[in-house]
Amino acid sequence: MNRAEKHKADIVFRVRLRGREMTFHSTWGLFSPRRIDDGTYMLIEKVEVGPADVILDLGCGYGAVGLALARDVPEGKVHLVDKDFVALDYTRRNAEINGISNVEVYASNAFSHVGDVRFDAVCANLPANVGGELLEIILNDAKKHLKPGGRLYVVTIAGLRKFIRRNFEEVFGNYAKLKQGKTYTVGMAVKESEPPHDRRPGAGRSE
Repeated sequence: MNRAEKHKADIVFRVRLRGREMTFHSTWGLFSPRRIDDGTYMLIEKVEVGPADVILDLGCGYGAVGLALARDVPEGKVHLVDKDFVALDYTRRNAEINGISNVEVYASNAFSHVGDVRFDAVCANLPANVGGELLEIILNDAKKHLKPGGRLYVVTIAGLRKFIRRNFEEVFGNYAKLKQGKTYTVGMAVKESEPPHDRRPGAGRSE
């Protein structure tokens, strides 16, 4: 087997995530194909979920974040989306390899094909070159698709933390820094509960 043929073979590695051993298959061309990168690892370990939560892994790659979380929501479900069909193929394979069935894996450019599903948590490893326009789209769509009290978790390079915080506060009205490393920062915003509608006769009408 020559070097080119060897490179076509799956990259396989094992890693411990959220206290459990997992096996991942990957390939060249996907993000961090040989190991879980430090930022993604920080994100995985900082997300808090309940057993029945519905979660979105936005830009899932080969599935590390969403599959690790799926084991902690046995009564819930994790949606894993990406615009890269190769990444989605590996996510499906990794779900099967790790015996995880409470997932839906499908193509979506950010929220474009998520439909009307509402989530308890949305998780994203934002690219270092995320621009203001794309970030605005992602944050507003995340807020729309989160249930009241739902959380948006993101990891970014540390140099973007002030930019991210400013945008989180603008869209959600809040921001919490969960983990600060030398290279990456994990941040969170919460969708505040929607105020109840006043259904009394005449409520909301001007005199």
